[in-house]
Amino acid sequence: MADIVLKTEHLCKFFGATKANNDLNLEIPRGAVLGLAGENGSGKSTLASMICGIQKPTSGKMYLNGQEYAPANPVDANEHHVAMVLQELGVVGPLDPVTNMFLGRTGKFKSGPLVSLSGMKKEAEATFEKWNLTKVPLTGVAGNMSIENRKVLELARALSIDPKFLILDEISQALSHDNRKMLYKFIEHFTSQEVGGTILMVTHDLEEMMEICTHISVLRDGQIIDTRPTSEYTMDELKRLMIGREVSGDYYRADQEENYQQDVVLKVEHLTVPGELNDISFDLHKGEILGVCGLSDGGIHSVGPALFGLSEHRKGNIVYVPANRQLKGPKDMIQTNGAYLSKDRDADGLMLDASIGQNISVPNVRLLTQGPFKFLSPARVNKLANKASVDFEIKSSGLGQVVKSLSGGNKQKVNLSRWLVQDLEYVILDCPTRGVDIGVKAYIYGVMKQMKEKGIAIILISDELPEAMGMSDRLLVMKDHEMAGMLSRTTDFIEDKIIEVML
Repeated sequence: MADIVLKTEHLCKFFGATKANNDLNLEIPRGAVLGLAGENGSGKSTLASMICGIQKPTSGKMYLNGQEYAPANPVDANEHHVAMVLQELGVVGPLDPVTNMFLGRTGKFKSGPLVSLSGMKKEAEATFEKWNLTKVPLTGVAGNMSIENRKVLELARALSIDPKFLILDEISQALSHDNRKMLYKFIEHFTSQEVGGTILMVTHDLEEMMEICTHISVLRDGQIIDTRPTSEYTMDELKRLMIGREVSGDYYRADQEENYQQDVVLKVEHLTVPGELNDISFDLHKGEILGVCGLSDGGIHSVGPALFGLSEHRKGNIVYVPANRQLKGPKDMIQTNGAYLSKDRDADGLMLDASIGQNISVPNVRLLTQGPFKFLSPARVNKLANKASVDFEIKSSGLGQVVKSLSGGNKQKVNLSRWLVQDLEYVILDCPTRGVDIGVKAYIYGVMKQMKEKGIAIILISDELPEAMGMSDRLLVMKDHEMAGMLSRTTDFIEDKIIEVML
């Protein structure tokens, strides 16, 4: 019989009448990588949060290495060698990266009344070295780090407690191609006989799950529907079990040809942001999906803020060609029916303490006001918010629910819906499918196809090469903050060829 590391018996977590987890019975063997598959709101993150001590079960029991396990908090879980990398960014922005790594555990570095900063930094560097993690800056403030570097820092923080059971909640969705490779090598090493670790992995990337995980448990509506070795699933069966119906067809575009109108919507000339971008030039056409991809240090996530006018010391010209208008900032973009969705939805997109309805209505004030005094119509607000909520299948208790209380996937649905319900002429999407399930991914790709057919121009910035290849007409490949190549869907969309340009 397999050596069971973690076992749950009739585990339940209720929030009022909402059954986030209901009667979960699960056994995870040592050395396994157990994937949790399920739609947003199916209970994956709730289960993970109970195991790591963030939430306490309503009823039921957990056992760790055969002993009853009921962590009082995450520190208690750490002391049992259980650690978690959260889906949502978990760093304290004003603090430096090293302090973030050992927050709550700085006592071990005290010499008298003082904490040895050099001692903390030395141990932080040793953790990165031990696990062969991508090096990230350990100076400055954590809030200024990229999402990707912050996620690697969070992984290092989890590993600094020497865990034997590790929970990874949507970590790969924040990583680019090269850092995903690093993550996969780490997982292989961590679960090897040499280390003997066990991983619980939450990911919406089903291809990744099928490749990386040894076992998969499917959750639907808070209950475990099925658990078995990964080799016993097919992709179509996994999708059917997740959403309770057959899912077929290709999410991505079926055509293999570069196809867009000749009319240029945006002309970008010599776009430069010191230290972030260097001399980027391209034309964006009506009905074009222009993908932007590259390795983690390539600068792809600097493109969106620079285009939208959020980057300091930006140089170069961005012209909205139909009106021959220079776009100098967000106001110009919005007035020319443009939109930008940041990769970091919590920091740059959503109002976390506001309701779903308020988040959806704010970017649409121009559409919702009426009369000479620009009165905001409650009826229009409710109609638009309801439409967005239904179209994007936002799971909530109602439009009045505060956004910060939603799951990560449902936050992303709110972030997307509030812009995509508009009539746009062009849009910049930075990782639009990060943290959403297969049903919503399919919906987003469907919306993008419809936008393309209407002549709307899209810049798709993506860490997922299959997504970029699957949806784009052309790919702008970045390397070392510069444009390394512009590749055509018709002739150049071969994965090895694209990676060669990246490298």
